[in-house]
Amino acid sequence: MGKTKWYRRPWVAPFAFLVLVFVAFSLPPYLTLDPALSRVPEPPAHPWHFPVLVAHVVFGSVAILTCVVQVWPWFRQRFPVAHRRVGRVYVLGGVLPAGVTALAIGAVSPFGPLNQAGNVLMGSLWLAFTVAGFRMARRRRFVDHRRWMIRSFALTASIMTNRIWGAVATITLSPQLDTTFGGSEVALVQAISGMAAWLGWVIPLLVAEWWLERGDARKRRPRTGRSERQPVAV
Repeated sequence: MGKTKWYRRPWVAPFAFLVLVFVAFSLPPYLTLDPALSRVPEPPAHPWHFPVLVAHVVFGSVAILTCVVQVWPWFRQRFPVAHRRVGRVYVLGGVLPAGVTALAIGAVSPFGPLNQAGNVLMGSLWLAFTVAGFRMARRRRFVDHRRWMIRSFALTASIMTNRIWGAVATITLSPQLDTTFGGSEVALVQAISGMAAWLGWVIPLLVAEWWLERGDARKRRPRTGRSERQPVAV
């Protein structure tokens, strides 16, 4: 069976476009090093929050940009050496520092305990999946490497779906300000950010697991040839 042509993966170009737009929108304000431009309020008791947040955004941008070529099958097959080198950048210059900083800023998130728990758990799994995938590659267990990295990529890309769920939660919950939340805007904001923090990464991870199980099911499915068919009575 021949290798799949690059243009037979119609999802690659839209995904790359979305990543570029997202990074172009998210990264520049933090490159100014001006806390006034931060989209996350700085907790008063943690003056280190903004510098760590800047580092997280920069390293996270490296992770999601390198993720684009790493999940492109044609690139992996056509340029295996480049795939390995970009993979090291993804792990060592992207996910590992971004994941560690995610744990730090997630633990003191100003958006409430639900958001904190979701971000810390996501950061922990992101690091664990990526390290597992990296170790599998070093041991040349490439099937296991691919499985762990698909999970890692799902969490890398989840930062974009987080924004989508935030918008959905805002539209859904805002009309309930005076009822469900008793007029408390703080409770409303914490509920919105908590939903976005959890749904943003749980759903992509579930989709990744479905994709992996779907592939395994195809491999396990018996192939029925002509010789295996039941004879037809005449």
